[in-house]
Amino acid sequence: MTNIDKESVFIGGIEGGASSSTAVIYDGSGNLLSECTGPSLNHWIIGMEECQKRINDLIQDAKKKANIPSELSLSSLGLSLSGCEQESTNQKLESGLIEKFDNLSKAYFVCSDTIAPIAAVSDEGGMVMISGTGSNALIRNPDGSVHQSGGWGHLLGDEGSAYWISWKAIKIVYDEQDDLATPPADTTFVWKTIQSYFKISSRFDILPHMYSSFNKSNVAGLCQLLAQGAEDGDQLCLWIFREAGIQLAKLLIALGKKSHKSLVEKDLGLPIVCVGSVWKSWKFLEPGFEDQLDSNPLAVKKCSLVRLKTLVATGAVYLAAKNIEFDLPRTYENNYSVFYKYIKKKPM
Repeated sequence: MTNIDKESVFIGGIEGGASSSTAVIYDGSGNLLSECTGPSLNHWIIGMEECQKRINDLIQDAKKKANIPSELSLSSLGLSLSGCEQESTNQKLESGLIEKFDNLSKAYFVCSDTIAPIAAVSDEGGMVMISGTGSNALIRNPDGSVHQSGGWGHLLGDEGSAYWISWKAIKIVYDEQDDLATPPADTTFVWKTIQSYFKISSRFDILPHMYSSFNKSNVAGLCQLLAQGAEDGDQLCLWIFREAGIQLAKLLIALGKKSHKSLVEKDLGLPIVCVGSVWKSWKFLEPGFEDQLDSNPLAVKKCSLVRLKTLVATGAVYLAAKNIEFDLPRTYENNYSVFYKYIKKKPM
């Protein structure tokens, strides 16, 4: 595949989270031809058949925007999707796409949504921490070994995510009103915000939102208002975001212990790609995050948090190109920017 004419190469990539998805198509010279967005592609939530249909629909939309005939198959398609952590279900997803959609792609690379962000910034490995609707973290070492921490969904995990922050705020208020626990700060603003966001007047009115009509993304949406509360100086909002920072640092500590020495010894230290809307509130996460690293002797000694300047789906394109051994032009340094560097303080 490496000697193929670049003019005939079209490579697609999809990044799919719990709430939304993005698809891109690049030509063989590394130029972005099209970009489009779509709904969730987590097959555990929407079902395998619906996931496959949405993937096809999304790529057909991207083809149309790129002026690529719908009957022309992509050279390769990278799928970096929430819920694609198991090889057995990844193979099922791929085989279903091959059977149902002849003109979708000639080759596929299916992986978790934690893989593409790393691929977008380096071909030597690194770490990704996702904190959006849910949370997850993964490290890929230069030898190809992969380790994960978190990613178990809202019932078993999602610590430090928008959902977790929203749940934490609700839990603190309800525990205070039940006289079960003293809150760390005044709850007046947070309770009013909960009432306004969910359009409820009494505590019992929230039950449908959390049970019979539960929607994880909807609950997570409260986080944006809590972030505004932190911006305005509400002490409880600030406390909750600090706690979220602690939870995210724990993910780093867990995976940092499994990182290869060569990753940590880079100029950036361990490079960590931060994905998800919660990272927009970094200044409120930072105090808890840094304190957790400082206080844990097993924490990494040096690391850098980076934001992507390109789409996560671009990383899926790189993986798709590698899958067919095609040398797609790229410049990693243009794909990210560093927003925080950590160097562990030496003991006094």
